[in-house]
Amino acid sequence: MTIVSISPKYQIVIPKSIREALKLQPGQKVQVIQYEGRIELIPVLPIQSMRGFLKGIDTTIEREADRV
Repeated sequence: MTIVSISPKYQIVIPKSIREALKLQPGQKVQVIQYEGRIELIPVLPIQSMRGFLKGIDTTIEREADRV
């Protein structure tokens, strides 16, 4: 576990090991969420990186006879 400090301007530095593991880049956006007493930072990925992430998913569903 790594501990960081909050600056007087309420800024933090993401440790290098975490930046490298998540492949974060300068200027990249992150979503900030408050959840059950903690702060979560979620990298916002470019839409191009989402292409094909559902490949292989089963999209067949049962439909009612009158909903063909």
